[in-house]
Amino acid sequence: MATRNASRGVLNVSEIPTLVEEYARRSLHRDSGAVYPPSAALNRKLSVLRDDITKISADAIVNAANNRLAGGAGVNGAIQAAAGPQLLEESLALNGCDTGDAKITKGYMLPARHVIHVVGPMYYQHDKKEANRLLESCYLRGLQVAVENGIKTIAFPSISTGIFGFPIREASPIAINTVRQFLQSAEGNTIERVIFVLFGREDEQVYRTTIPKYFHQSE
Repeated sequence: MATRNASRGVLNVSEIPTLVEEYARRSLHRDSGAVYPPSAALNRKLSVLRDDITKISADAIVNAANNRLAGGAGVNGAIQAAAGPQLLEESLALNGCDTGDAKITKGYMLPARHVIHVVGPMYYQHDKKEANRLLESCYLRGLQVAVENGIKTIAFPSISTGIFGFPIREASPIAINTVRQFLQSAEGNTIERVIFVLFGREDEQVYRTTIPKYFHQSE
């Protein structure tokens, strides 16, 4: 179980269990249909938990933003509120962001040093193939921007699965597989931790069911 700095409610990355720890305590279970071979090294880089992403003290947290990089509801609204007005001021000065792309700002009043803003697809505005491609691009570009800016620990929400309508059972394999491919690439070597932070219990359970297909338990 993750512990936190009680005075601020901040959760440090070092306090969040990795998949290696999750498998050891049987809060994750092996999957006989795993896509990739097991890797303890990669399993030490990934975590999943249900929590408030604005309380995660990572180098960067990812914001599920809109094209204008303006305030909004859901994760976007929560991050903007917790960071304070300077975040919105800097975001608006970036002249928007294309769907599937990412831009970075400071974290201001957040415990995270940076916010990486990604714009996910609105599910019903695209055919399925294009929606999947754009969602994959969100995670890939978020990680690429992290590497470009020397970020080693990063927390992602479940992008596009709120008011943008992307079914989480379709979105979670895209998110997890994209992260897996990036972490095992030369480009992803500098990333030390990726944390999937889910808001609801059902969303967390979907991720916990899906993760073992892509991050198999090592022997």
